[in-house]
Amino acid sequence: MEYLVKALNILLFISCCLLTSCNKEETPETANQRFNQSMKWNEQHPYQEIVVPSDNYSIISVADIHVGSTENLDLFVNKAKIMMPAVVVFAGDLTSTGKAEDLTRFENHLPDRSSLNYLLIAGNHDLYSGGWPEFYKKFGASTFMFTIKTPVASDLFICLETGGFTLGRDQFDWLKNILEVLRPGYRRCIIFTHVNFFRTRHTFSTNPFSEEVTTLLATFFMNNVDMVVTGHDHEHSIETFANTTYIIMDALLDGLSNAGYFKLTVSNGRIGYSFEKL
Repeated sequence: MEYLVKALNILLFISCCLLTSCNKEETPETANQRFNQSMKWNEQHPYQEIVVPSDNYSIISVADIHVGSTENLDLFVNKAKIMMPAVVVFAGDLTSTGKAEDLTRFENHLPDRSSLNYLLIAGNHDLYSGGWPEFYKKFGASTFMFTIKTPVASDLFICLETGGFTLGRDQFDWLKNILEVLRPGYRRCIIFTHVNFFRTRHTFSTNPFSEEVTTLLATFFMNNVDMVVTGHDHEHSIETFANTTYIIMDALLDGLSNAGYFKLTVSNGRIGYSFEKL
């Protein structure tokens, strides 16, 4: 373990130097610009502290809905209302095109927050066609944190925006600060984002640069991140690196035989999870 820590420290130093020059944007605005807009939103809309009545709760996460069509989205929303999770995290690719009409169609099929608490992260498809300004206008920040407070302890959840296939320097610095300063005060720490960090099957989808992935793996390890939940590759997978579990969720895209969602449970501090078919 001591050797692993030393090796990761070296990799982290090298990768942080490289991160400043990485550019994998495929959108009109940069990751730094989107992040700083998200921080302005967060200044006016404080992070959620979700209070639950017992030390057992659930979170549901879903990704890759790709509206256009909304059949699976409607089925999912109806199921989620019945399950009554602490929160639902929509982890990107809410639409196929990023166009205003698709973002509006997605928005129109969301429930009232009084019936289902939910949070939204942008994916790469949501940034297509210059989609970020419309996403931001409708849904606000795509980088934020929230906490869940039980009668016993509090758990930390961090949502990152990787729609441009990079965190960018500003978002990485924010993440690192949150982990170093706030993480020690929480029992569990789980991260949600859209783009996956491990390539588990051959696809044409894009992933972050290896230098950035190395930086993140080291950062998550050194700050005791329990789990990272992602989408993007449309087929579920579980990988473990050091003390962190990396999840890729199934897509919710209409027409998929494996369409489904991810259910995370915390029971007396212990993390459980399942991949649920729609």
